[in-house]
Amino acid sequence: MNRRNEEHRLQVALFKWAKYASARHPGLKLMFAIPNGGARDAITGAMLKAEGVKAGVPDIFLPLSAGGFHGLFIELKTARGHPTPEQREWLMRLRHRGYATVLCRGLDEALDTITRYLGGQLSPENTGYDRNFNNQ
Repeated sequence: MNRRNEEHRLQVALFKWAKYASARHPGLKLMFAIPNGGARDAITGAMLKAEGVKAGVPDIFLPLSAGGFHGLFIELKTARGHPTPEQREWLMRLRHRGYATVLCRGLDEALDTITRYLGGQLSPENTGYDRNFNNQ
């Protein structure tokens, strides 16, 4: 299975979990995917770019404030996946604007991150952002 399909399966599983977990955490109903990735033909790519699509925007956004953050952005990768320079830049810029930004490798890390975020347990020191980027 290629990396793109594996990331797709991870994200589908994450949103299935969120649907189930929203009974306990209603704020999860606000979480959504940002479909910026994927191969597209030149015409579609040009149309999306004209509409404002930007390379590197994180995969997932939870627009719910918690733990002093305005919301949570997640870049979801496989265990072997690496962020692009544009993805790193977006995560850094959003972090500087008061959002929690996390690079999650795998479903378990994403579920743990969201659960900790909803519990107000994330801080700039423990989101994994720096750990994940410095280990590249």
